[in-house]
Amino acid sequence: MTKAALRKAYKAKRQNLSEEAREDFSLAIANQGLTLPIWESQYYHLFLPIARQLEVNTEYLLHILQGKDKSVVVSKSNFEDSSLTHYLLEDHTVIKPNPWGIPEPQDGIEIPAQRLQVIFIPLLAYDLKGNRLGYGKGFYDRFLADCDREVLKIGLSFFPPEQDIPNSPTDIPLDYCISPEKVYKF
Repeated sequence: MTKAALRKAYKAKRQNLSEEAREDFSLAIANQGLTLPIWESQYYHLFLPIARQLEVNTEYLLHILQGKDKSVVVSKSNFEDSSLTHYLLEDHTVIKPNPWGIPEPQDGIEIPAQRLQVIFIPLLAYDLKGNRLGYGKGFYDRFLADCDREVLKIGLSFFPPEQDIPNSPTDIPLDYCISPEKVYKF
């Protein structure tokens, strides 16, 4: 299947999930995340879900991270150069959706990508080798290329992996992907 066909198919699969199922799956994904050997780190990058894209609700993971007194970092998108700027999420951080519906911090303490140790990554699909398929703008591949080589890249998905998805040399694979039923290690 082409990337375009996979994107269309997985957006439809999300649409077919009830709101209750998405919430139950999001909670199960957060609970599965507790089984990973990642909790000694301090700096965690977390995406805030785009409501209209019906993404995994990361609020459950956020509560776990805050309960473990971790530093949570969220991004702001720059659509002129497809880059992300990362900010420490604090109690007083103002979050507002941008014109594309992405919840973003308005300002704050900037954290360099090289400081991040664990990154939770949104995706539409992934395969058994850790290749992932996003929305096609390349924000995360550019971001991940700027990170330390040892950073752990963890996808979150409502669905099991595909056997194989198309990828290109600039695509950066995942180390793990968490689904409601299990954690996949690559």
